[in-house]
Amino acid sequence: MGKKSYAITGGLIALALAGSGAAPAFAGNTQQADQARAQAKTKAVDFAGTVALSNCSGSVVRMPGSKPGDPALVLTNGHCIESGFPAAGEVIVDQPSTRTFKLLDAKANDVATLKASKVSYATMTDTDITIYQLTETYGDITKKYGIKPLELADGHPVKGRAITVVSGYWKKTYSCNIDGFVYRMKEGEWTWKDSVRYTSACQTIGGTSGSPVIDHTTGKVAAINNTGNEDGERCTLNNPCEIDRKGKVTVRKGINYAQETYGIVPCVGKGSKIDLTRKGCKLPRPTAAATR
Repeated sequence: MGKKSYAITGGLIALALAGSGAAPAFAGNTQQADQARAQAKTKAVDFAGTVALSNCSGSVVRMPGSKPGDPALVLTNGHCIESGFPAAGEVIVDQPSTRTFKLLDAKANDVATLKASKVSYATMTDTDITIYQLTETYGDITKKYGIKPLELADGHPVKGRAITVVSGYWKKTYSCNIDGFVYRMKEGEWTWKDSVRYTSACQTIGGTSGSPVIDHTTGKVAAINNTGNEDGERCTLNNPCEIDRKGKVTVRKGINYAQETYGIVPCVGKGSKIDLTRKGCKLPRPTAAATR
C-alpha cells in the first residue's frame, strides 16, 4: 500500500514512504513509448488543489453539485488515516480530527495549511479512502488562496484513457494510461472491488498514496492512487494480487493500482455531509461490530 510506513502507493502497507523506492525495470522502449503517449495527451495537469499529509498525498475535492459555502473536503487513502489502518470490514464515520494539510498551488508551492474538523468517512473495505471535512469552505479556500478544488468525476473511469497521478507529498507527477480494471484485488486482509490498473509507466512510490488520478480528457479525478506489487509476492502486504470472476489469481510485479472515486459522489449530500443512505450510495456502512 503505501510502501513503508507511509502509505500505500505502491504497495499498501508497510508502508508509506520508505518502502517503495525504486520501481522495477521494465522493457525500456515499451515504457518510454507508453509515457510519451500519455504526456502527448496531457491537458495541463498541475498541482493546484493537491495537498501533502504527514505521510501521504491527497487533494481538496468537490462533488459536481458542491456549493462555495459547503465545508471543503480532502480525499486521501483509508490507510493514510492518523489512527492507523482500518481493519477489514471496519468503517469510520464522524471521528474528530485536527489533522493539517499543506495546500499546493499549480507549481507545487505550499500556499496554506488547512485543518480538518473531522474524519467524515474512512474505510479499507471495498475501497481505500479517507474523507476529511475541513474548517474552511470551498469559497474560503478559493478567495484566500486562489485555489479551486478538484472535481470528482461521477462516471466510471475509461480503459485506455491517459491519466496523471499527482503527488502532493513528493511534488511529483506520474503519467501513463488506464490499462484495465481488476474485479477483486487482495492485499493482506483487505479486498477492493473494481480497482484501476495502470500501465507500467506509472511507477508510483511510497508517499504517493492518496494522490488524485486525473483523467486528461475530462480534467477530473477518476481515481485515487493506493497500492502496487513491489516484490512479486501473492496477495501480501505491499504485494496485491488480482482475482477475476472465476477466482483465478494473477500477480503483476511492479504494476501499480488505484481505487475508483465516482462511487463517492452519490454519498455526499448538502453541506458536504456524508450520507450513506442516499440513493445510489454503495460505500460500505458501519456495523456495530466494526466501527470506531
